[in-house]
Amino acid sequence: MNNSRQSLAYYRRDRYQGFRVLLPLLAPVLAMLIGCTSAIAQQTRTHHIAAVEVDWDYAPTGINQISGSAFGESENVFVRSGKERIGKVYRKALYREYTDAAFTTVKAIAPQWEHLGILGPVIRGEVGDTIQVVFKNMASFPATIHPHGVLYAKNSEGAPYNDTTSGADKADDAVPPGGTHTYIWEVPERAGPGPMDGSSVLWMYHAHTDEPADTNTGLVGPLIVTRKGSANPDGSPKDIDREFVTLFTVFNENASHYLEHNVNHFTGKPKKTMKNLDDPEFQESNLMHSVNGYVYGNLPGLTMKQGERVRWYMMSIGTEVDLHTPHWHGQTILWMGSRMDMVELLPGSMKTVDMAPDNPGTWLYHCHVNDHITAGMMALFTVTE
Repeated sequence: MNNSRQSLAYYRRDRYQGFRVLLPLLAPVLAMLIGCTSAIAQQTRTHHIAAVEVDWDYAPTGINQISGSAFGESENVFVRSGKERIGKVYRKALYREYTDAAFTTVKAIAPQWEHLGILGPVIRGEVGDTIQVVFKNMASFPATIHPHGVLYAKNSEGAPYNDTTSGADKADDAVPPGGTHTYIWEVPERAGPGPMDGSSVLWMYHAHTDEPADTNTGLVGPLIVTRKGSANPDGSPKDIDREFVTLFTVFNENASHYLEHNVNHFTGKPKKTMKNLDDPEFQESNLMHSVNGYVYGNLPGLTMKQGERVRWYMMSIGTEVDLHTPHWHGQTILWMGSRMDMVELLPGSMKTVDMAPDNPGTWLYHCHVNDHITAGMMALFTVTE
């Protein structure tokens, strides 16, 4: 017995001595591996994004896709142009991504993001990353990019107010037409998913120089943060097959930077219309109850396969009428552990829910507020086998 214990002691001592000899040799290799892992996990993701002017069509197919019929009397309140009506096409300013800092080539939109519509490009970050946005203002009014959730210094906030800053810390507050500014945002732990969240969460970004006018004009987009270690190289969550982002809002074109332009270019009698901007029926006609900038089922691209792991990111902006209740027909979703088929959105709110589509077909996806249904805040989504 004593010989066995003595042999074991010698074995342990020799193994320990061997480990001490190998440790200095392994240390550089271990340091390199740790450094590589850190480099992969923490990176700077750069986007070149501009505010650009476009003529946006809220119903490009020209019909009510929910009913499959031509627009009738109720739809034409919002979509028909006329002598004193703008119709369904409006000049807007939208965020669009470019391939590089020259801002000459618009970056192609991947097929899975066709549904973004009026929204700016998806900006992604994994916890630990740095996000760099090179912004160029190609619109005709001062604009910015202000993010939610992430960590930023005063020179990357994108919002002007009496915050006691000056000089370079004010350059981000209102980028003039033709100007550029680089925003730097850190993605700390508190910007990522919380204990009750899945592997990724939604934030938003939008212009904030004149926030009501800026957002009604169209400057808003999604910012998605994935938990550290849960992201693919492109920042998307590893445990999700398909993602959708939907914005429910009533774009008030009466409050757009381009109201006068739209009257002059899209009405039959612009001078008379300009004298009657306060007319209640005219104002009502310019309230576009949309999902991603589309009305009456005109939103394309909400297609998924049965059995896929699908994540929906939803948000709302606007005013007191922007109380929305997105509802999916034919499927259910999980939100913070609760089984639902509808969630609530308030202005400025963001929600992330998961779906396991199990019922093939084309289904209705709409706001459940009655007035919003009538005004066209409806879309279709398709589950294929």
